[in-house]
Amino acid sequence: MVNLLIKGGRVISPADNLDDELDVLIEDGTIRRIAPNLPGVEALVLEARGHIVAPGFVDLHVHLREPGDTDSETLESGLRAAVAGGFTAVCPMPNTRPVNDEPELTRAMIEKARDLGLARIFPIAAVSEGSRGERLTDFERLCKAGAVAFSDDGRPVKTDALLRQALRQAQRLGVPIIDHCEDLRLSAGGVINAGSVAERLNLLGIPNRSEEACVARDIQACAAEGGAIHIAHLSTAEALERVRAAKREGIRVTCEVTPHHLALTENDVAVYGTSAKMNPPLRGTADREAILRGLADGTVDAIATDHAPHAPERKALPMATAPFGVIGLETAVAVALRELVQPGRISLGRMIELFTSGPAGVIHRPLGRLKENGPAHLTIIDPRLEWVYSAAQGYSKSQNSPFDGWRFRGAVRWSLVAGKLVYQRC
Repeated sequence: MVNLLIKGGRVISPADNLDDELDVLIEDGTIRRIAPNLPGVEALVLEARGHIVAPGFVDLHVHLREPGDTDSETLESGLRAAVAGGFTAVCPMPNTRPVNDEPELTRAMIEKARDLGLARIFPIAAVSEGSRGERLTDFERLCKAGAVAFSDDGRPVKTDALLRQALRQAQRLGVPIIDHCEDLRLSAGGVINAGSVAERLNLLGIPNRSEEACVARDIQACAAEGGAIHIAHLSTAEALERVRAAKREGIRVTCEVTPHHLALTENDVAVYGTSAKMNPPLRGTADREAILRGLADGTVDAIATDHAPHAPERKALPMATAPFGVIGLETAVAVALRELVQPGRISLGRMIELFTSGPAGVIHRPLGRLKENGPAHLTIIDPRLEWVYSAAQGYSKSQNSPFDGWRFRGAVRWSLVAGKLVYQRC
C-alpha cells in the first residue's frame, strides 16, 4: 500500500475539534500524524492547499438495487457513484429482491462490497420478514451478520404493536429502528404533494398530515418502549417540530433530510417531471424553509441522499405511474454547498458534521472521525471548482436526477478508503 501525505489542506473534523491548515500522513491505511509541515519522506504527496480535508462521508440511506434490479443499479455502479460523491461508507436499505431479511443476504452484500474495494457498506436489514409487517426478523442474527439498523423502508413499520416490539428488540442490541414515516390511509394513491401543483396537474396528493401522523406515532412508541427511532427523509415542518419537541423531552429520536428536499419544492415538479417524483414528495416553500432552519439549529442529525435509481424506461412513464425516487450520491455535497454553505445558512463545519459524525452517531458506529491512529477514510473537496453535473456521464446506471444540468461550485476531488485512493476527479 502506498503511503500518502496530504499537504496543506483545511482539515475539518467536528467530532475531533479540528479546523486548521494541516498535513495528514497516512501509512498502511492508518492516519499516523496530523500536524503542520510534515516531511514527505517515502510518501506520495497530494497537494491539498485550498481544499477541505474531512473524514469520509457517510450516507445513511441508499438503494443499491442488488439483488433484484440490476438494470437500475448494481453494487459496483452504486459504490462507484458513492465514492465519486465523497461517500466512503453507505447504508443500503433492505427493499431489494429478495428483501434483506436473512443473515446470509447481509453477509453476501458486505463480502461483495469488500471485494470491490470501493465504499464500505453497513447494511440496514428489514424490520419484518419480507417487509410485510407481520413478524419481526431475527434481529440478533442479522446484527451478528453485520446489520447496523432495521427498517421496512419504502413503507412504514406496519402497526404500532410491531413497532413497539421492534424497539424493544433493537434497544437490547443497541441499534436504531429507521422508519419511512407515512400513514398509508392518508396518502393512499398519492403521487406528489397535496396542494395547488397537484390540483393543476390533476394528480392525487400526499398530505403533510400523512408524515406527521406517523412521526407522532413513532415518537410516542419510542417514549413508551425506549430504544432509538430515526426518521428517514423527513420533509414537513410539522414532522420536524415533532422531532424538535421530542428531543427537548429527552426521547431518543433522530432524523435525516435529503438534498432534494432542502433544495427544491413542489413547484419544481412541473419543471423536472418524474425526475422530481419521490416519496416523501417535494413539499411547499414553508416546509423547505423549516428544514433549512432545522439544519441550522441542530434538530436535523444528518443529510442522507435516499439515492433511488430507476432504469430510464420506468421513469419515462406518466407521472401517475412512474416509480418514486431520484438518484443523489454524486450531487449531494455540491447541493449542500450551494444551498447551505454558500448562502451562509450553515457553516462548512456544520455541513461536514451532517455528512460525518451526525450519521455515524445514528447507527452508533465509529465513523466520521479524522484522528491519529484511526483509519484513513477521507473525503477531500475543492470548494472553488466550478462544474456542471451530467447524469448521463455519472457512475450510476440510472439518470433520474432533478439536478441534471445544474451548475455547481465545489466538488469532491479525492476519496480515500483505508488509505487507498478510490476516486480521483480528473
